[in-house]
Amino acid sequence: MTRSLRELFRPASIALVGATDKSGWSLSTFDNLRNHLFAGKVYLVNPRTEVVHGEPAHRSLSAIGEPVDLVYVMVPTTAVLSVLREGAELGIRNYVVLTAGFGETGPAGKRLEDEVVAFATEHGLTVLGPNGNGYINAAGSTTPYGLPIPAPLLSGPVGVVLQSGALASSVLAFAQARNVGLSLLTSMGNEAMVSVTDVMSYLVDDPDTSVIALFLESVRHPEEFARVCRRAARAGKPVVALKIGTSALASNTAQAHTGALVGDDRVIDAAFRRLGVVRVHSLEDLIITAGLFAEVRRVGGPRLGVVTPSGGASEIIADRAEQEGLELPAFAPETVDRLEAIVPDFATVQNPLDVTGYVVVDRTLLGRALEVVADDPGIDAVLLLNDLPRVTPADPSVTLTVAGATAERIRRARVPVVVVSNVLADITEFGRYVQGQTGFPYVAGGIEHGMTAIGNVVRWSANVVTEPPGSLSPLPVAAVPGEVWAEHRAARFLAGHGIPVVPAEQAADEAEAVAAAGRFGYPVVLKAAAEGLGHKSDLGGVRLDLTGPDDVRAAHREVIGALSAHGITGAATLVQPQRRGGVELLVGVVRDPAWGLTLAVGLGGVWVEVLRDSALRLLPVTPDDVRGALAELRGHGLLTGARGTRPADLRRLSEVIASIGDLALRLGPGLAALEVNPLLVNGPEVEALDALITWSWGHHRRRGPSKGRGGWWVVVEETRGMGAGPE
Repeated sequence: MTRSLRELFRPASIALVGATDKSGWSLSTFDNLRNHLFAGKVYLVNPRTEVVHGEPAHRSLSAIGEPVDLVYVMVPTTAVLSVLREGAELGIRNYVVLTAGFGETGPAGKRLEDEVVAFATEHGLTVLGPNGNGYINAAGSTTPYGLPIPAPLLSGPVGVVLQSGALASSVLAFAQARNVGLSLLTSMGNEAMVSVTDVMSYLVDDPDTSVIALFLESVRHPEEFARVCRRAARAGKPVVALKIGTSALASNTAQAHTGALVGDDRVIDAAFRRLGVVRVHSLEDLIITAGLFAEVRRVGGPRLGVVTPSGGASEIIADRAEQEGLELPAFAPETVDRLEAIVPDFATVQNPLDVTGYVVVDRTLLGRALEVVADDPGIDAVLLLNDLPRVTPADPSVTLTVAGATAERIRRARVPVVVVSNVLADITEFGRYVQGQTGFPYVAGGIEHGMTAIGNVVRWSANVVTEPPGSLSPLPVAAVPGEVWAEHRAARFLAGHGIPVVPAEQAADEAEAVAAAGRFGYPVVLKAAAEGLGHKSDLGGVRLDLTGPDDVRAAHREVIGALSAHGITGAATLVQPQRRGGVELLVGVVRDPAWGLTLAVGLGGVWVEVLRDSALRLLPVTPDDVRGALAELRGHGLLTGARGTRPADLRRLSEVIASIGDLALRLGPGLAALEVNPLLVNGPEVEALDALITWSWGHHRRRGPSKGRGGWWVVVEETRGMGAGPE
């Protein structure tokens, strides 16, 4: 597809079919090609008019009589296929379909769209759209785009792909207002043939593109998306995405408490984290972050040195740095000495550094202070608060001299220097002139968005992953589709595969329960044990603090009676030694229909649905991944010995949780959910106190009929995680 997209995005000639003076789309497309200096030939096609937009028009594609590389289609919906047929006969392979009325309108439109795709596929055509504005190849001055493109059209290294036609022009206008140059902007339309991932793949290989920016309503092909994102990471090209909307989790995850913690939007967060995609939450941050990536690419760590001419701005930056997880370390002694020799006596040398309003007197002060701070050995990057000039002064030479000297210091700096303006405002024509004349770097727009961009670059630099996770050996398991393995069965299964589980014995009657309690020693816990039983507490199926045989006998009778009252017969009880102290966690795995198995860790026991304090990761995970997830919990202090509690062995805890994740992966596509709640950690001791496994109805390979209880035996064979296949 990349080769065909290269032809699509770099045509030597373009035909506008359906061109008419009555259409603003037609006029805008023609004006864009003319005003933004498309170097090739443009043909206008209209069977009813000899002149369109002041130029001769052809009655058909065949009447052009010369080769055409790209057809921009603006005819009515029912005529689109006939245009493709005529073009295919002439050997024209590339099409942009502006026309709406296809799959977005319902079943009838979808049938027309399917016909177009089937014909294009059969004849080797490439179709962008339908229902899309087209694209803007700023690097190649090729602009078959149906809405007006304001001047100047800035060429640069940011490639933009949007699942929105209406927002494309706004994104373009904002990028130009902030002086962010684009290589390619593509409005995808219905993605009937060419998909977002196809264009992303093209941009990964495109020498004019160094950053990929996405506006996504949905990720339609998750596995392809994962492969392309990893290709982008290997190529050193960050992917920045604004993702809106959610999709429903499969209903069969509702058996687990984990389902209350795993929201669809949070799964997107986890998926993007795994793939190294920088997720933003506004159009402004999409462009500002992409622009900063284009300028600095990578930062070596979170330690930020700040140079400003404003004490108030310094305080705002300090607050935002903490929110972004950035550090503002104290300057080294030699840095302090050098700065004290530069700044006025009434300035305080600290990080953030306020060089004060004396910059009005000494216009070199800010640049000289920047040079010193950039040399500090404890700094990974410098934030320089500096606005581009907005108004042309009487003598521009002074402004150009100062800006040129600062730009040169930034180029020579030992670490990346990020220039941030005070507020988000358009860069004026004179500001562009100064940048062009001096090589002054990209200016991130406003402290708020600039700090977000810096945090994004730092996190990407530290966490981007270039290779897919390895696969695990499959674990065949006999399971009935749709079955729920209650604690007595689930815990036994986990223990048999290396997960530490509290000892337990099943008791069919009171005598067996008392005997088991005697072997464990008091106090003990007694729980209901019945096939398919999920949440025992809701049915009165749990008794705690049993200190003697009489307590155990009474508890057994009460639990069996409670189950009988709910129509559950043939039940038994489970006896366990009671554990005290420590911290209870939930460790749950649920299957997201798009992204696969997702791990949630959070405070467990009775706090699960009250606090909803959890962190998510896509499987597989390493112990280090788990350690990072635990650190995100609001209750993380409980694990580190807060207020005199016993510190948990985080290394051991992370290893156990990672092992639970690995076991879930080995169970393959038949697993819907696996939950350990609680997982008790008490210093070095880690132990599962309860477990639940739910099997899905689909995606199984049946080997039966056989001895399956109440259904078929299911052998789970496939084990790959999301995106782990060949690339």
